[in-house]
Amino acid sequence: MRPTPPPRTYRVKSFGCQMNVYDGERMAELLGEQGITPAPEGEEADLVVLNTCHIREKAAEKVYSDIGRLRREDGTSPLIAVAGCVAQAEGEEIMKRAPAVSMVVGPQAYHRLPAMIAEAVEGRRAVDTDMPAETKFDALPARRKVGPSAFLTVQEGCDKFCTYCVVPYTRGAEVSRPFTDLVEEAKKLVEAGARELTLLGQNVNAWRDADGRGLEKLIEVLAVIPGLARIRYTTSHPNDMTDGLIAAHRDVPQLMPFLHLPVQAGNDRVLKAMNRSHTTESYLRVLDQVRAARPDIALSGDFIVGFPGETDAEFEDTLRLVEQVGYAQCFSFKYSARPGTPAATMDGQVPAAVMDERLQRLQAAVNASQLAFNQASLGKRCTVLVERQGRHAGQWLGKSPWLQSVHFTGDAAIGDLVEVELTEAGPNSLSARLLEPATV
Repeated sequence: MRPTPPPRTYRVKSFGCQMNVYDGERMAELLGEQGITPAPEGEEADLVVLNTCHIREKAAEKVYSDIGRLRREDGTSPLIAVAGCVAQAEGEEIMKRAPAVSMVVGPQAYHRLPAMIAEAVEGRRAVDTDMPAETKFDALPARRKVGPSAFLTVQEGCDKFCTYCVVPYTRGAEVSRPFTDLVEEAKKLVEAGARELTLLGQNVNAWRDADGRGLEKLIEVLAVIPGLARIRYTTSHPNDMTDGLIAAHRDVPQLMPFLHLPVQAGNDRVLKAMNRSHTTESYLRVLDQVRAARPDIALSGDFIVGFPGETDAEFEDTLRLVEQVGYAQCFSFKYSARPGTPAATMDGQVPAAVMDERLQRLQAAVNASQLAFNQASLGKRCTVLVERQGRHAGQWLGKSPWLQSVHFTGDAAIGDLVEVELTEAGPNSLSARLLEPATV
């Protein structure tokens, strides 16, 4: 690499999960601290950060395609940083295959991005995929301005080792951030404009502090922060849904009536092959306990179709589970092999055409379930947190307590909490009538 002028503008492109969205926001804040500003819409950036996700099929190949598209007509490229889980998994291989890349930085090391940019400006390429003992959060800048809903990472990594998943290898072992650090950051986020916090973690309900306190204790303390109206958390594991956390859904008004609890399949043999460490019976038992604590809870889940060895009958069990639970939302994916995971070498890899057909059937079932949940909400009065303007004059969009997208017209502003009546339901959103002036 030759020396290059310091970048004046940047663009961060984040893919995948909400944790990646959070990491992308934090990298943008780091760059802002260095005086680098976001590139105006439609203009090329001096620095592009590809914040990658390794969950999707052919994730690494898609990164190389993105790198190729950044090449300019004159044959040059911006400074390119590859971050996130593909960076962690591929490391030096990215540098070998993509000479245009200046930096490769893993998800536990992105606080070093400013130093790596300085090296790139001097013509030196850099790779940092270490998982240091010291926390990256201590090196991140304070968050001065956020939207009405903000993410707060409380836990990273995973110890579950599901046979299809790369997260334990790309994000490392489960690590919980200290209690006092989280409370302090939450207060700063509220001061910066947040009315709602979503607590993030690969297994967020596995969070524990040094004194053994679980996620429910953190939620109870955050709930008394002045100005914080709503709390959510994602993503959870069924085996970490403790009695205390379930009770928090009953006892803490700020904790929204929404739970994302992935099951992945509706057949016990498949779950065992996935190393999910729960059964359909134990999963349903947890849902019954949550519903007993909070009867109006909205449930969300994740499903994988076509896991190696999955038969037609076993897939039918998944469809029956969807019907039995009545999900408000769901995410569903075709199985795709990840190099280095046990499932990648299992016998009985399911043909692509079979997976396509199963996914279509599953998505039809979960879409019907989501529409039914939305239709059952009609006539309800609830509070909506206004997040942005709509496409039409006077229209606003926000989220209901059950994480439904709601649009309405009237006198409101971003960040307001407004009372509405839900009047029309579609598969992905609801219309509402504004009942009262906005609250502050």
